[in-house]
Amino acid sequence: MRKLLIISFLLFSLLACKNGHTGQKDANVYDLPQIKDSGELVVLTLYSSTSYFIYRGQTMGFQYELSEQFAHSLGLKLRVKVAKNIPELVSKLRKGEGDMIAYNLPVTKEMKDSLTYCGQEVITHQVVVQRTGGKTKPLTNVVQLVGKDVYVKPGKYYNRLVNLDKELGGGIRIHKVESDSVTAEDLITQVSKGKIPYTICDNDLARMNATYYSNIYIKLSVSFDQRASWAVRKDCPILARAANKWYKKNITSTAYTASSKKYFEISKMTIHSPILSIRDGKISHYDQLFKKYSKKISWDWRLLASLAYNESNFNTSAISWAGARGLMQLMPATAKAMGMPPGKEQDPEESIKAAVKYIAATNNCFSMIPNKKERVNFILAAYNAGLGHIYDAMALAEKYGKKKNVWLNNVEVYILLKSNEEYFSDPVCKNGYFRGIETYNFVRDINSRYNVYKKKIKK
Repeated sequence: MRKLLIISFLLFSLLACKNGHTGQKDANVYDLPQIKDSGELVVLTLYSSTSYFIYRGQTMGFQYELSEQFAHSLGLKLRVKVAKNIPELVSKLRKGEGDMIAYNLPVTKEMKDSLTYCGQEVITHQVVVQRTGGKTKPLTNVVQLVGKDVYVKPGKYYNRLVNLDKELGGGIRIHKVESDSVTAEDLITQVSKGKIPYTICDNDLARMNATYYSNIYIKLSVSFDQRASWAVRKDCPILARAANKWYKKNITSTAYTASSKKYFEISKMTIHSPILSIRDGKISHYDQLFKKYSKKISWDWRLLASLAYNESNFNTSAISWAGARGLMQLMPATAKAMGMPPGKEQDPEESIKAAVKYIAATNNCFSMIPNKKERVNFILAAYNAGLGHIYDAMALAEKYGKKKNVWLNNVEVYILLKSNEEYFSDPVCKNGYFRGIETYNFVRDINSRYNVYKKKIKK
């Protein structure tokens, strides 16, 4: 009996060591060799526009792509676990719920005692976001902030501005924006639109937003440089060395450069042109195709044309920053699922045909919305954002007393709020962070243009 108990204990211990991600790991034995035995690298990160998010059903984010590249270099599959904030991120790593943190974690003396910083490393600092293009020249020196109105969120941005104000002897008019529904990115949008003059944010966030707004200036720094890096537990030296070696080699690679350009350099804006010929009653060169395929979904062909215009400006060779292609800008996985033949992404008829199939499938997913005209708004929103984020916004609308089957001034409010941690971390949300302002504008723009088409172009 005693021998049986001993054998059982040994078997249990071996299984516990092998299955390290179920709870607390034996740090002495769970380093890179054991990770390779498991076949997967588990990374911990946070939802954000620069680290990890889901767009049109596809997992994206700069930190996500880098960690995927690292996992691939080790011959491992990648699995992502998302924490709510940095303290939880560190706690999960220490508890053995992941192998490494793939996020710009600030390098501090306190955390060096229990973590080893490694892998991707950046130097961050805070910058002033200001509008360009008008008569006023952008500020180039922090002293010029004296007498200016600067709007910031509570926390590190506000604290830095208060300290800077003291250093300058006072005079900066600091406005603390405490509304939970307003994020740092919302403030950047307000600067771009001229609603507020200045805000403060981290330079990587500013760089990413500059790809959406060409009229913002982000070169004025207001803080000292802060190192940030990935991290592993202190007792995973082999994994740390592998991450350092990979990063040193990978930083000049084609894959790393492509990911960096995708998020921080490539413009996210589509340049639009007017209707092809009002006199001849033409919207585009593809009007006959829109008329042919719109019948399959009982849409006005001019609405389908408005969607195509918004997606690609009728450019059949268009490729978005996220990899969507062709006239209707379908993501590769979606195009394949809709039966588009390989290599036909730039074929206008194949693109419209596949898009119409996707719209029909999406229509079925919103069968709970009885009003067909209202349902179109949800279909357009899902075309831009993916179904998951729209379902999240519907759930939030219902929770907060709005109409979950009405888009305008109801569900659209909550797609906007999905960029705010308070809302995307709500238990009713299953898909995390989303930059909802793009979808909010997408639906409104398409409907507005469709109304113009109806007035100027015969059905």
